[in-house]
Amino acid sequence: MISQAARILGNISGAVLIGCVLCACSSQETRTDDKPATGGAGELIVRHEKPAKRLSVGEQAAVVAVRQLGVPYRYGGSTTDGFDCSGLVQYAYAKAGRAIPRTTGAQWRSLQPVAVQNLRVGDLLFFDIDGKVSHVGLYLGRRRFVHAPSTGREVTIEALDSGYYRKTFVRGGRP
Repeated sequence: MISQAARILGNISGAVLIGCVLCACSSQETRTDDKPATGGAGELIVRHEKPAKRLSVGEQAAVVAVRQLGVPYRYGGSTTDGFDCSGLVQYAYAKAGRAIPRTTGAQWRSLQPVAVQNLRVGDLLFFDIDGKVSHVGLYLGRRRFVHAPSTGREVTIEALDSGYYRKTFVRGGRP
């Protein structure tokens, strides 16, 4: 499981990877004296010299969405019991502190359009399935995205350049 998470996180942009690491070590105490700190058995405790870069809301949403890998697809779902595509996106942004609309159509209409060459981590990706914009994912950087694909599947990461998604991609949107 750890190697799978490391492989997945290796494919996410540096900012999101840093966010995952920061979340894991955010409970460490900051020391201000000049003496090296040691824990039990003489192990060195790392000092935080200066605060790390704060993640954007989009980067935070991407971290939340990646943490949902393996959660089953559920039509109309917007909880960790199961997600549909727009429910996953709405959930991730809500956990990051920003409210966005619930449905793919409402998300499409409410967000500022972003061309593929200008995508940033956390942007929404919209896909035309069967003649209408009916699928959304969350951009992770390096032309990869996380989404809840369809019935019988789970939240997963895909390549934007894979044949199916390259053909159906319409545009991005920035909350």
